[in-house]
Amino acid sequence: MSRVSIFPLPGALLLPGMELPLHIFEPRYQAMIHDAMARDRRIGMIQPREEGTKPALFDVGCLGHITHIEALEGGRYNILLKGLARFRVVRELDVPTAFRQIEADVEPIAQEDEILSAVERAALEQESRRFADALGYVVDWTAVSRLDDMALVNGIAQIVPFDPAAKQTLLEADTLGERADRIIQLMQIVGRIERDGGATMQ
Repeated sequence: MSRVSIFPLPGALLLPGMELPLHIFEPRYQAMIHDAMARDRRIGMIQPREEGTKPALFDVGCLGHITHIEALEGGRYNILLKGLARFRVVRELDVPTAFRQIEADVEPIAQEDEILSAVERAALEQESRRFADALGYVVDWTAVSRLDDMALVNGIAQIVPFDPAAKQTLLEADTLGERADRIIQLMQIVGRIERDGGATMQ
């Protein structure tokens, strides 16, 4: 079990091996970054289940390492966080800090990248093209084709305009193939909503 300082933020998905830029401006999270830099440069990203000053949390988040930090006026920071491993919340700790801390069961850090089958990769790229066209996104598909499987799947998972609950299902997928399949299903749902004139899952 590990003690993890957490940053609850809806819609902000961090996945192992991926990077997430963050602007830190609230005093409690400024204190959290200061604390992390004095210790191991690690914080946990997790999504809240609801709104409020101390909302309930989803069960699974991702531990991140601060790889870059820029100090700004007023105690604010720009940071770059790299995902290390998923964690599961065991319990929230009673702490005197303004930022929340949990006891977490952290998964072992993966030593090798997962890969997709050729069929899985082709299906994801095809659905991504349809999705981008439907929403009017301009994408450099030549650059996309050069990405390895983990960068492709996890990069899409982080940037697609899905709601927090949908993004949470992507984080909780146990394999890369399962995450790719869930992305395809969610893209198809959003595509149908767009064709019917509804709103996207934001």
